[in-house]
Amino acid sequence: MSEKSPSLGFIGLGVMGSGMCANAVKKHAGTLHAFDMNPKALALQVNGGALAAASVAGVAQAAQVIFLSLPGGKQVRSVCEEIASHAAPGAVVVDLSTTSVAESREIAAMLGLKDIAFADAPVARTRQAAIDGTLSIMVGADAALFARIEPMLRYMGSDVTLCGETGCGQVVKLINNTLLFEQVAALAEMFVVAERAGVAPAKLVEAVSLGSGDSFALRNHGLKAMVPRVFPEKAFPMPYALKDLGYTIELAEQVGVEPRLPRMAAEFYQAAIDAGLGDNYFPGIIEVVDRA
Repeated sequence: MSEKSPSLGFIGLGVMGSGMCANAVKKHAGTLHAFDMNPKALALQVNGGALAAASVAGVAQAAQVIFLSLPGGKQVRSVCEEIASHAAPGAVVVDLSTTSVAESREIAAMLGLKDIAFADAPVARTRQAAIDGTLSIMVGADAALFARIEPMLRYMGSDVTLCGETGCGQVVKLINNTLLFEQVAALAEMFVVAERAGVAPAKLVEAVSLGSGDSFALRNHGLKAMVPRVFPEKAFPMPYALKDLGYTIELAEQVGVEPRLPRMAAEFYQAAIDAGLGDNYFPGIIEVVDRA
């Protein structure tokens, strides 16, 4: 593989993938072959300078380093099986998706049989951060592989952290997301309590942000979504939150920890889905609390 400008691939051009791919196209000195099942999403990247691939196999045959941004473990496994059948030995797959830790390690082992390296590199922060190239990327890989892929990950992220061996990126990402989902659930309850007791939501954020109850969730999800009660569709919907919580619950059980708080948080998001709010941005669980 050329260490200067390997040919890149990018599969999955959705909410997060579109911004990440666009940054890779702009910042990489070599070619980038993109694929998505949505022709409009693919055309947008081609307009930005990417080369269109007709399939996953097409990307695997053309690229030396392949990035994935997919909905979950099932999709990542399916795509990686296709890559294993078509990529050349020595290729690298970097999974930017969020999957279970076990899936990540199983996929790494499967690709390893074909001499294809694998790194889990799930991303955190917002869609706007993906567009701006300021994501936080948590990486599971050995030190040598990390050294090879870190410059390319920095096309997409301002903070890139090696968390440990394969799967450790997913461990950190799932814990990060779970802490956020738990905090948002707590905020949903307390926003409703405060408002019913006579404190305006904006005033609650102003006051609590000056005290020990301050948090990223309060200043972002609380202030920007819960105060105005704006929960757009296709931002980060409830099923995505429930999926990640499920992965964390599974991981906790595997290492002998009873995940009481993740289970409780999952109840909030499931209730929102059951109430028909599943497509909305996940802080919208406050609507379920408010209906009680």
